[in-house]
Amino acid sequence: MKIALGSDHCGYELKVALKPLFAKLGVEVTDFGCHSVEPVDFPDVARTVCNAVRGGEFQRGIMVCGTGVGAAIAANKVPGIRASVCHDIHSAHQCVEHDDVNIMCLGAQIIGPWLAEDLVRSFLQAEFRTDEHFRRRVNKLHSLELEGARELLNGK
Repeated sequence: MKIALGSDHCGYELKVALKPLFAKLGVEVTDFGCHSVEPVDFPDVARTVCNAVRGGEFQRGIMVCGTGVGAAIAANKVPGIRASVCHDIHSAHQCVEHDDVNIMCLGAQIIGPWLAEDLVRSFLQAEFRTDEHFRRRVNKLHSLELEGARELLNGK
């Protein structure tokens, strides 16, 4: 599996702490920034991570910011991306299994490295369940995205 990884300055240290885990899991990871604790805007990094996932080179992405919320908001603005804040094990796997989430967002000011490792494992091991009702719901998410884009284009 190939993972696109990103953070803002608030998430930088947790992101760095997670890197050995990826190697241990045999996961190929590309770090799209940031690369220090110097302030950056999370939407810029989220755009890069999301475009990498949307482009198909990466199966999933992980974003780390202060709370995970800003990264999730930014990621969900990118067409084709379904992002979720995950601060518990159940959400980390169920978001993939039920909603086909492709970007997990973590809050470095909310969780510590040990929990973050468990969340990453859970997220990466999860697979989308292809039961009809899950596929139907994800298709409705796509429809909402398309409707919103049409409304924007039509000035609504």
